[in-house]
Amino acid sequence: MPKIKTHKATKKRFIVKKSKTGKKVLKRQDGQGHFNSRESGKVKRNKRSDNTASTPLRKTILKALPYS
Repeated sequence: MPKIKTHKATKKRFIVKKSKTGKKVLKRQDGQGHFNSRESGKVKRNKRSDNTASTPLRKTILKALPYS
């Protein structure tokens, strides 16, 4: 049986970590590309941290990353 291919774009954008409740998928906060100088300090600070992906998105990501 052949190997399942990993979706490379998904691999670059998401991090899969182990946790007690299963696998946890982390993603960067949206909107970090440009025009960040106009944002308030609170928004800039929140953009620095990673977010956990929602449950439907997590299931899709784990299908795209079979060996994570």
